[in-house]
Amino acid sequence: MSDSEALVRNVRWLGHASIVVRGSKTVYVDPWEVSAADPADVILVTHDHFDHLSLPDVERLSRPDTSVVGPAMCRKALGKRLTAIEPGGAVTVSGVPVEAVRAYNPKKQFHPKDYGGVGYVFTVDGVRYYHCGDTDRIPEMEAVRADVVFVPVGGKYTMDAEEAAEVPSLVGAKLAVPLHFGKIVGDVADAKKFARLCKIPVVVLERS
Repeated sequence: MSDSEALVRNVRWLGHASIVVRGSKTVYVDPWEVSAADPADVILVTHDHFDHLSLPDVERLSRPDTSVVGPAMCRKALGKRLTAIEPGGAVTVSGVPVEAVRAYNPKKQFHPKDYGGVGYVFTVDGVRYYHCGDTDRIPEMEAVRADVVFVPVGGKYTMDAEEAAEVPSLVGAKLAVPLHFGKIVGDVADAKKFARLCKIPVVVLERS
């Protein structure tokens, strides 16, 4: 196993924009129609679109002590269980440091800047992971530093592969993983194109 592959040995891609990191803590981001059943210490929700905020998945993966973090727009669906966070905010939940990074489309109507969507930087076992959320390449990313970055590559609602390939170097990542393809928009060809264009190592994960 290479050094870069070792960074994702505890990561599983669950399809679309959903991932889980299993280490001393189990952290899910945007679980939607996932087959994974390991209970979560932390669930991070980037915004309230149906393919990112799925109540059935949140409920199935939650224990009484699971922390669910998301922007204020998620309050209607999640109620009192939500730990609200806004772009630029930071919180530690269940022993996991979490930072919210703004996520938006500058020139598209799908995720406007004032909508309040976020991506997340979170740390598990000393590794900093950055899940970009539904976004294009934006100036706010320049302040982010992460070891592993999960980048949407499907286009239309997010970056396409070419634009996405600029992000890993921007945030100083050691490894990149493409997301947001294979269901609603994008396919594995987009992920492979992203891998060819990136200037750092890329792992295209199989859905599990």
